[in-house]
Amino acid sequence: MADVTDATFQEQVLDRSKTVPVVVDLWAPWCGPCRTLGPMLEGTVAATNGAVELAKVNVDENPQVAAMFRVQSIPAVFALRDGQVVDGFIGAVPQAQVQEFVAKLVAAPSEVDLLVAAGDEASLRKALELQRDHPAAVVGLARLLVDRGEPDEALELLARVPETADVRALAAEARLAARGVPADHDVAAMLDALLDRVRDDEGARQEYVDLLETLGADDPRSAEYRRALASRLF
Repeated sequence: MADVTDATFQEQVLDRSKTVPVVVDLWAPWCGPCRTLGPMLEGTVAATNGAVELAKVNVDENPQVAAMFRVQSIPAVFALRDGQVVDGFIGAVPQAQVQEFVAKLVAAPSEVDLLVAAGDEASLRKALELQRDHPAAVVGLARLLVDRGEPDEALELLARVPETADVRALAAEARLAARGVPADHDVAAMLDALLDRVRDDEGARQEYVDLLETLGADDPRSAEYRRALASRLF
């Protein structure tokens, strides 16, 4: 279960739903029926063991998401797959209806899904023979290739799937490896060295952005280096 905001909705719901069905629960603290429905949704989704994920959105704090779904009353629940709404209901409903709603989202694993779950290179390659743009198979195999020092093939694979945070970070890592940047590089030192070249050198600019991706948004230095980049470019 994830508490989703206007800022994180794209990544945590729309992008994530391309890998696994996501149930969006639109609620508010003052809503009595929401307090009844919420635990039922949480328990039912948890029982799928990751086959379905739950995203909770407080509509009072996140008006953009509420407007996107054109919500007029809550609780309002929507199921998304591949970035699209595929089912939904309004109001508190009985436990049996909640279970039926979630069960429809849980498909029996396909041959491709079983191959991806195996996780070894042979299985991942077989999965991609069956579905060349399966997101989890692409990312799984690309991860193995980067770790083995074959970033060029990893980048070719990653180009097959839509960009998500995971895809973007792995592609950045692969490009750095292709440029010969060692895995144990000093990110801060490299960013400092590149900063004066980013305006006029496209390669330096791309390397700087890739290093920022590997640094991660949670690193306190990330915002500082992004501001530094913006000051050089604009």
